[in-house]
Amino acid sequence: MIRKTNWYGLDAVEFSKGDYTALLIPSVGANLVRLDNTKLGVEILRTPTEEEIETFKSRPQIFGLPLLFPPNRIENGRYEFEGRTYQYPITIEKEQNYHHGIIKGEPFVVSKVEEDDERVKVECRYYSNVANDAIYRDFPHAFKCKIVYKLSAKGLKQEVVFSNRSDKAMPVGVGFHTPMLIPFAGGEAADYRMRVAVDEQVELSERNLPTGKKLPLTEQYAKLREGGLQVTDCEPVEAGFTLREIEVDGKSYRGAVVENIKTGVKTYYEVDEQTTYWTIWNNGGKVNYCCPEPQSWTTNAPNAADPKAAGFVAVEPGEKWKATYKLYCK
Repeated sequence: MIRKTNWYGLDAVEFSKGDYTALLIPSVGANLVRLDNTKLGVEILRTPTEEEIETFKSRPQIFGLPLLFPPNRIENGRYEFEGRTYQYPITIEKEQNYHHGIIKGEPFVVSKVEEDDERVKVECRYYSNVANDAIYRDFPHAFKCKIVYKLSAKGLKQEVVFSNRSDKAMPVGVGFHTPMLIPFAGGEAADYRMRVAVDEQVELSERNLPTGKKLPLTEQYAKLREGGLQVTDCEPVEAGFTLREIEVDGKSYRGAVVENIKTGVKTYYEVDEQTTYWTIWNNGGKVNYCCPEPQSWTTNAPNAADPKAAGFVAVEPGEKWKATYKLYCK
């Protein structure tokens, strides 16, 4: 099933396959703001209510699947690459940093819709060029961003593709600020544990920027690898980590998983090799969501002592960058 609908005044696309239903808002960063499994009664993502629509428009990063390009923070909103200076506006005054990217609230268009017996496919596109001052002013490259959602009985597969349509190498750093709903299927916050494929903790400065030091996991954060950590109705969590796979369901796993330890129901957030770093943030710990944020580069990678080691990449003219993510429950 695919249909156009209205979500509290915003044009939306609703689609379903098997036990899954999804809701997409193309005009706000092509954000998929809802993913539910009706059979299990699971709501995987934080979805804006009618009272939260204005908040969603101004802070889309705390709902659904908000695309961050670039991810997390850029020190002083500035970096240099190949003799060019990139300057973004300061969005966190107390830190004097830019954060959360230039594309999360931009209007995408639905460019393709397909459905067969196995899946529903919805493709959204965004174009930036010299005529689109909202983006080009801060990031002077012509590019295309394509987000493809594929929904099947197995869950959601998301593909993100950036195509460099400019005549210069284009920095590409991608992340998501994904708020996973907890509790997601009844019970209380204490019934849920999150595990994430983390390795070492990355030390952050008072400005929430990496210092260059990597630290062993504390007793608290070691639970992300083994046993699980309670991440809602708890103390604040805001930390950065390198990535190393964990074992989930007897297999090597690259991602985050949240489990209701009383029922055994789990929500899964898988990432591919493009993700090299995690930020985990629970907005003070007293809300009903926690964000395991996959990032293709370490926070502030363009300004790192060794940008390449921090995951910094650039795409040559005419070339593409692609990443894949999966969300499902069982």
